[in-house]
Amino acid sequence: MSWQRTLTTLALMLPLLGAAPAAQALQAGTDYVEITPPRPTEVRGKIEVIEFFGYTCPHCYDIEGELVAWSRNLGKDVALRRVPVVFNDRWAPYARIYYALEATGLVAQLHAGVFEAIHRDGINVGDPNTFLDWAARQGADRARLAEAYNSFAVNAKVLRSRQIGQDYKLTGVPSFAVNGKYLTSASMTGSHQSLFAALDALIQKERQAARRK
Repeated sequence: MSWQRTLTTLALMLPLLGAAPAAQALQAGTDYVEITPPRPTEVRGKIEVIEFFGYTCPHCYDIEGELVAWSRNLGKDVALRRVPVVFNDRWAPYARIYYALEATGLVAQLHAGVFEAIHRDGINVGDPNTFLDWAARQGADRARLAEAYNSFAVNAKVLRSRQIGQDYKLTGVPSFAVNGKYLTSASMTGSHQSLFAALDALIQKERQAARRK
């Protein structure tokens, strides 16, 4: 009976032992950078994780499915927020798409579809009418979406996205910020798997910091 208990204990410990080196290997300046000074967050009372992305970025398209799967397991104390980056004027129409979808409550329905339209189907959704026609075919209210797309509120958010990218000194996407303090990406960590492990570790780091307050 004692041997059975020992084997059971070892089996339970193996995942933890396997995870320990990954956590210890997380290196500031290599796997992530510290943001100084920290940037303000918009989600109060939670650890904010921002995905900086661009619809035309193939790497953002590639990681989307894994990001959605990872986000399903986030604790209730963590909030994932998406920010479409505007590096230059060519990126602006795509940021406008995201914020128009957000304003009309269509992100869950059409966000992944925008990626597919661009990267799989070759549709030029950067053209406003092409985007609106495409969205209407997906079941969106074209007139309502057009109103949001051209609204002052969406225009302000596009301008704000450009400023946020500059504030975080972004040089590429997808990049991820944790609580305005840490910035990481798959190009830094080496793979999608190690990126999500780094995000988990940085989230835990913020949890521990909150407990010490």
